[in-house]
Amino acid sequence: MTLALAAAIAAGCGNGKVASDPVRPVLTQTVKTGAAAARDVYSGELRARYETELGFRVGGKLVARPVDAGTRVSKGQVLARLDPEDAKLAAQSASAQLASAEGDLVLARAERERHAELLAKRFISQSAFDAKQNALNAAEAKVEQARSQAALSTNQAQYTTLVADSDGVVVSVSAEPGQVLAAGQPVLRLARAGEKEVVVNAPEGQLERFKVGAAVAITLWADNNTLFAGRIREVAGGADPTTRTYAVRVSAINPPAQAQIGMTANVVFPQQPDASLVLLPLSALAQDDAQAAVWVVDPKSSQVKLRRVAVGQYREDGVTITRGLEAGDIVVTAGVHKLRENQVVRHVAAL
Repeated sequence: MTLALAAAIAAGCGNGKVASDPVRPVLTQTVKTGAAAARDVYSGELRARYETELGFRVGGKLVARPVDAGTRVSKGQVLARLDPEDAKLAAQSASAQLASAEGDLVLARAERERHAELLAKRFISQSAFDAKQNALNAAEAKVEQARSQAALSTNQAQYTTLVADSDGVVVSVSAEPGQVLAAGQPVLRLARAGEKEVVVNAPEGQLERFKVGAAVAITLWADNNTLFAGRIREVAGGADPTTRTYAVRVSAINPPAQAQIGMTANVVFPQQPDASLVLLPLSALAQDDAQAAVWVVDPKSSQVKLRRVAVGQYREDGVTITRGLEAGDIVVTAGVHKLRENQVVRHVAAL
């Protein structure tokens, strides 16, 4: 007992000074009243306004697909190729048929001219001349048919190369090299550059909340502090048979550069502010005898004091305080569980 007492005296009076607590750095927020009474938020996915499944106009074996999901492409860029040999042979065959039909036309035209001279001299009957005229008409028709078939075959030979019809990004691919494809079978899905929108699923009990043309705000999960404008463009006419929700498409107006396709986005409906409410981060809450409280910094002494508050709602963006704080109060928002009454802090305003 004597040794313990002596040690305590030596620790407290050995150098004549009492050790003080270090000044603890904390993040703070200056209280502003007028928070919204509720946060009406719906999560969704950021998509391109126009997404197209691209495929070949003709069937064949896929021999190359130089792009993958996530590749950004420009208009005219080659996306995939089919084996062109069959299409080339078909084009050559059509060209040969056209040449043959043109030869028959030359002969039919010459026959018709000779028979016209014979008819003028009364050496043949009118019916014999009409037969040659009909043969000429048929030859002309065959030439037109062969010419159209040759043009079609030439186009089909060009259709073995799939190119991007606009700038965009490849969202997904559904065919691999070596696969035999039918005409029109999707090869990849292209999200066109330009307009973007957020797709959310509205429960049937809240469908009345969504009105086409209504203005809303959009925020990204990756950057929750940046808001940009949106407008409800379309509300699905029927519910999804599995989720029983309605797809709602919200046009993004002038989205920021960091808004990329596939990102998680929140659609926020505007709310009227309540002058009696204060919005704080959840990390600002502490407890005082099982009651909600916050640490308030005295701006003159930089000491903290625990103050009880009344909590309104716990929300995605924080917690609302209905009583206990006034505008201008400096509240600690980080490090609240390591503080004690009247402790001196070095407070830094949170960004």
